[in-house]
Amino acid sequence: MNGNHKLKIFSGRANVPLAERIAHCLGDPLGKIELKNFPDGENSCRIDEDVRGRDVFLVQPTCPPVNETLMELLIMIDSFKRASAARITAVLPYYGYARQDRKDIGRVPITAKLVADLITRAGADRVIALDLHAAQIQGFFDIPVDHLQAAPVFNDYVRGLNIPPKDFVVLSPDEGNVKRILRFQKKFGGSIAIVDKRRVSGSEVKQVNLIGGPLEGKVCVIFDDMISTAGSVVGAADVAMRHGARAVYACATHGIFCGPAYDRLRESPLKEVVVSNSAPLPEEKRPANIHVLSVAPLLADAIKRIHANESVSVLFE
Repeated sequence: MNGNHKLKIFSGRANVPLAERIAHCLGDPLGKIELKNFPDGENSCRIDEDVRGRDVFLVQPTCPPVNETLMELLIMIDSFKRASAARITAVLPYYGYARQDRKDIGRVPITAKLVADLITRAGADRVIALDLHAAQIQGFFDIPVDHLQAAPVFNDYVRGLNIPPKDFVVLSPDEGNVKRILRFQKKFGGSIAIVDKRRVSGSEVKQVNLIGGPLEGKVCVIFDDMISTAGSVVGAADVAMRHGARAVYACATHGIFCGPAYDRLRESPLKEVVVSNSAPLPEEKRPANIHVLSVAPLLADAIKRIHANESVSVLFE
């Protein structure tokens, strides 16, 4: 972009490589900002260039450590608001605290709404999010939200597997993911199957039954929004293999991979686990069966369209 263009990309410390790729796609270097911590752990932010009147986009997934990355995002937003940026857009490739999006039992918070309020109150004018854990979260904001889907990135990968429709099964790791797998089944054909998952505790689930099938000799592709401890996706793969599947792949937008996730995936029957770079994934720790796709071009295209006041809906087609 030319030198007098008013769009500017800045990055928090959560996922600098992704922000650099987005800036590269836009042909503009990342903005200069100094982020550090005081000795007591408090976050410090200083913008090292003039942003008055600029259309600013802050790339900061609120991935683990969630409290740290979220607080840094809020402080960055406040800094740019006080520096007289014309518009501040929070680019959230991953939205933390999204699991609690309703009161399913008594005396619990709705953290997805709380975080939306914090981001809005800090001074954000707009939000770009990628595959929110629950679509209704965009309604928790009182500012515009562009809810992007990473499906186009994964579609190219799945096409490259060259699975004949008669052998293709779109597998859901639980009943709550049915709408997502129906979209993929409509695009690729084949059949669908659902694993009946029962949650034993906050960190443990049990796969009980298989709905649909048969899976004998089939290639299953699991689609989900995120992989955290990998219990659900590995359990679904185990169920598929017990029912005679020839191979199982998994695609998830957000690879959070906490706790025993890497060990579970390393020992699982999954042929390949495909995630995006919405959250940072150090190469030295990754099992060999994890493959990472970049969502930087998708986010860059959305940023460019929003800055130019063009339609973003074309990205869903």
